[in-house]
Amino acid sequence: MKNYETVFILTPVLSEAQIKEAVGKYVDLIKGKGAKIVSEENWGLKKLAYPIQKKSTGFYNLIEFTAENGQLIADLELALKRDEKILRFLTVKLDKHAVAWAKTRRENLKAKAKAKA
Repeated sequence: MKNYETVFILTPVLSEAQIKEAVGKYVDLIKGKGAKIVSEENWGLKKLAYPIQKKSTGFYNLIEFTAENGQLIADLELALKRDEKILRFLTVKLDKHAVAWAKTRRENLKAKAKAKA
């Protein structure tokens, strides 16, 4: 199994329900192709470094997953390209060091969330 993460930016004009629907669509696509979701994060509305399609902000989302074959990546990226709600996306194959770093980052986020509660 290979580890991947996909970050995509949704257009800022969407409602909360539309954002959840769009993210759910890609999670279902990944699961439907036999991959396992490791982590899913909503980073919220952030300012873009430069305007994209005349928009200066966007909703960032991260999905980490494990998959057997590269065909899933091709199918996922084709779906992301066709979606008008997606401003930008990037899929990266993680090496062992990146997987360890991502696990540590997730644990730190959980610890911070518990400390706030």
